[in-house]
Amino acid sequence: MYKKMIMAGLAARPVRTTVSILAVTLEVTLILVVVGLTAGISDETAKRTEGVGADILFQPPNSSLLLALSNSTMPVALGDKIREIDGVKAVVPIQTQVNSTSGLEVIYGIDFDKFNEVTGGFIWHKGGRFSAPDEVIVDDIYALARHVNVGDHVELLNHKFKIAGIVEHGKGARLFIPLQTAQGMTGAVNRASLFYVKLKDPDQVHTVIERMKQVFPTYGAIPLREYAKLMMSTSMPALDAFIETVVFVAVCIGVLVIFLSMYTTITERTREIGILRSLGASKQFIVGLIFQESAVVCLTGIVTGIAASFLMARLVTLVFPTLTVLITTGWIAKASVFALLSGIIGSLYPSLRAAAQDPVEALAYE
Repeated sequence: MYKKMIMAGLAARPVRTTVSILAVTLEVTLILVVVGLTAGISDETAKRTEGVGADILFQPPNSSLLLALSNSTMPVALGDKIREIDGVKAVVPIQTQVNSTSGLEVIYGIDFDKFNEVTGGFIWHKGGRFSAPDEVIVDDIYALARHVNVGDHVELLNHKFKIAGIVEHGKGARLFIPLQTAQGMTGAVNRASLFYVKLKDPDQVHTVIERMKQVFPTYGAIPLREYAKLMMSTSMPALDAFIETVVFVAVCIGVLVIFLSMYTTITERTREIGILRSLGASKQFIVGLIFQESAVVCLTGIVTGIAASFLMARLVTLVFPTLTVLITTGWIAKASVFALLSGIIGSLYPSLRAAAQDPVEALAYE
């Protein structure tokens, strides 16, 4: 009986039912895509950082794990002191910058020879190393996304650079410029944002880190093999606040639309509710009927929202190859719970109002 009444009630108002389902779909999609985009960027950045091939990431005190947020606060000369530590094979200074004119594009300023010594060198697709200070090396994903080739010019940090070579992605950044050029553009001469350290024996990474902490007690030294795990498990207040805001807005959308839908449904079905009450339907029956209608709307919206999220993620990666949308089962479950909660909250007052109606007054309602 419940099932027939619920389906009949939803089918009798197809426009309102469709709008309600779309609202829940939007709620789920908004949560999954935005959270997936932030998680995808963090995860992809962590994997590229690990792919550098170094063993230790050496950073200034109180620096962020998100390398794009690090400032050039260390003298390049620290690299010589790091190299003197027992077990260290090679060190390369890196200056990180963000090209904000076209999104979050992290640029590495590198000493080419030292970078090769630590990382084992690039895998070249086309072109070669820098031959001038205004040249840039890009990875294959960036070249595909921007439709550029060796010899083309790109604008980075309000400067024009000529593409010297295209390399395989996965070596920390997507863009590489000479270290001295990066330092000169920011006025941070002989400064570095971080150092990548290569060890003689990678299995001794924790031992060498302890030695580094004795020499540099206030600096950060992170084993790169654990970087992705550390980055995903570390709380980033600004990022967490952003995600919480998105989730809150999405839930508000779901609550308001479900509330409006159920409230207007109750108003239109006042006489119908009166008939049910006069036939002996209890208040619990009426409340359960409204809640189950809301549940059907939410469950349908959840399914379509998850499908829409994967479709949106696919479209994002097709249009913007440098972006990654990471939709996890954990966040699918959370988004589903949030959608169901919005349905419960949104239909709570309308269901109680419907159950409280006097049967005689409801039957007389026009």
